[in-house]
Amino acid sequence: MAMNPQKRATLKEVARLAGVSYQTVSKVLNGQVQLPEVTEARIWEAVRALNYTPNHTARSLRSRRSHTIAYCWAPTATGQANPILDELLQSMVQAAEQQGYYLLCFPNLPDPNRQREAYRELIDSGRVDGFILSSVEYEDPRILYLMERRFPFVAFGRSNPEYQFPSIDIDGGMGMLKVVRHLVERGHRRIAALTWPPESRVGANRISGFLQGLIEADIPPVPEWMERGEGVPSFGYQATLRLLKLPEAMRPTAIVAFNDAMALGAVRAAQQLGYRVGSDIAVTGFDDTPIARYTLPPLTSVRQPIWEVGERLVNRLIALLDHPEISSPYCELIEPELIIRASSTGEETPLDQDHPYLYP
Repeated sequence: MAMNPQKRATLKEVARLAGVSYQTVSKVLNGQVQLPEVTEARIWEAVRALNYTPNHTARSLRSRRSHTIAYCWAPTATGQANPILDELLQSMVQAAEQQGYYLLCFPNLPDPNRQREAYRELIDSGRVDGFILSSVEYEDPRILYLMERRFPFVAFGRSNPEYQFPSIDIDGGMGMLKVVRHLVERGHRRIAALTWPPESRVGANRISGFLQGLIEADIPPVPEWMERGEGVPSFGYQATLRLLKLPEAMRPTAIVAFNDAMALGAVRAAQQLGYRVGSDIAVTGFDDTPIARYTLPPLTSVRQPIWEVGERLVNRLIALLDHPEISSPYCELIEPELIIRASSTGEETPLDQDHPYLYP
């Protein structure tokens, strides 16, 4: 004889055991209310005692929601690590789980037609309630399509100024301005930049802060000191070799890399040519990836609060789903932090203890 599966505990049974209303239990499980510590402890004890798990299928039918958020990103090239993406994913998954949502990840397809079809299928099938976008660029077709469909989404990054949509972004311009101010305070006036191609939106934002710092210090930009290319160590290495082989009067004393990968290549090139990084030549990065504090010398870099960004993206989208009538499109800018280490000062710095990727 086939055995009947064990009966699933109900919300009302949990409420009865805890001595509260089932509405109160629901709000506690969904993080929508704060109760006295003793009451919450009693509710969670009842949940564990009855082995209660929410019936997501029934809840989805009632609310007409899938409780799934789609996240679209540009995959990292084979053989390249992306700790920023790893941290963002972990924070979004955790934030989504805390509110009873799942994260569905899929790649940003290079073919606009296939990309549009993927979005159309996810929307029309009801498989997702909203989207989170990253790697946002100018004229981004994903943003145009979602705005056209009036479908909920939040972006990590800005696009064209005329596009009005909810977004959260790191103020990369401010981060780069902090870098230039720091170098100027150290006495540098010949400051080179390793940046991305002109069409890069993130690169344009960071360049604006870099140039603002030069203007503040009354330093005219020099075209020979602006190197553009792919944000990988090999480009940083080759570009730095070119910069440090310029005539002495034109040779920069500081190199600002627009990400840590290029900065690592710059450090390697400078050391290969016999320069003492931090003393003879200053090098800075951007992102404060885990390796930054373990390089020789440790790398000055701009730290982005990526974990906080991931949480805010999820919470912002869920708030938009819950209250579409009061959510208005605006961009929330978050200021990054400059972490000063020996690569720009020549001075030994202690290992910072507050980074989420710090290894023992």
